[in-house]
Amino acid sequence: MTIMMSKLYAALRAGDVPEDKAAAAAEEVAAYENRFSKIDSDLTEMRGRLSLLTWMVGVNSAFVLAIFTKIFLH
Repeated sequence: MTIMMSKLYAALRAGDVPEDKAAAAAEEVAAYENRFSKIDSDLTEMRGRLSLLTWMVGVNSAFVLAIFTKIFLH
């Protein structure tokens, strides 16, 4: 079953667009909406991973700095 935007379909039908063309247009717009939704969720996941990597680099840098301080000051 294909997904379509019912309000767009109703608006197109109210504007005297043939039923098959209105349905096809509503389905195509719904496909783009799904695509943009997936891109948005992927970007949210990437932001989370970037935040994790930022923390990992910070902790690693702190450990390296502590090791160098321990080596050169003692």
